[in-house]
Amino acid sequence: MPHILIVEDEAAIADTLVYALQADGHSTEWVTLGSAALDKQRQRPADLIILDIGLPDISGFETCRQLRRFSEVPVMFLSARDGEIDRVVGLEIGADDYVVKPFSPREVAARVRAILKRMAPRAEPAAAATLFQLDTLRMQISYRNQPLALTRHEFRLLQCLLEQPQRVFSREQLLDALGVASDVGYERTIDSHIKSLRAKLRLVASAAEPIQTHRGLGYSYSPDHA
Repeated sequence: MPHILIVEDEAAIADTLVYALQADGHSTEWVTLGSAALDKQRQRPADLIILDIGLPDISGFETCRQLRRFSEVPVMFLSARDGEIDRVVGLEIGADDYVVKPFSPREVAARVRAILKRMAPRAEPAAAATLFQLDTLRMQISYRNQPLALTRHEFRLLQCLLEQPQRVFSREQLLDALGVASDVGYERTIDSHIKSLRAKLRLVASAAEPIQTHRGLGYSYSPDHA
């Protein structure tokens, strides 16, 4: 049973989420402070955290930044603010989704299901087994026998590309692979993740370009350039 940690200081909203998520087959825990959420994640790691941005002690953004120092747990932000900058910041600091209040509890439950499904371990693709080795249980990828220090988002992006060599993935499709709803309109955040991935791959093989850019289309993995 997936365990969901809800970080929300409004009891009515928290109660609604608890009801919807438990009805969907999840166990839940509710705290009202960002500091309490950090402590809970260290003591009893959740499978996903629903995190309000406007918390009484530290903001949801700061909570997520501190969380990313020791955990790659999926994070869904809740916020009354629907400005573009808030969404961009939320996704860039490592969130998997961003939901604006008021929201439908059933939609939140569906988004939680989608994220957890995408986070489930997948079979290692044979096509990538030559230069890349995938360990989906440990969320580790090695390139030319050297382990890569990847964030969870970078791992998912590279895994998605490796599973279908030569296929061109749009930014929307890659966002979907991360468990981020493609309709949020921030596909350009993919570019920064790809840039970071390429830098880490070049530390292993400076002349190789396994991730290819297709202008106006997206990205692909090319074994011929690996």
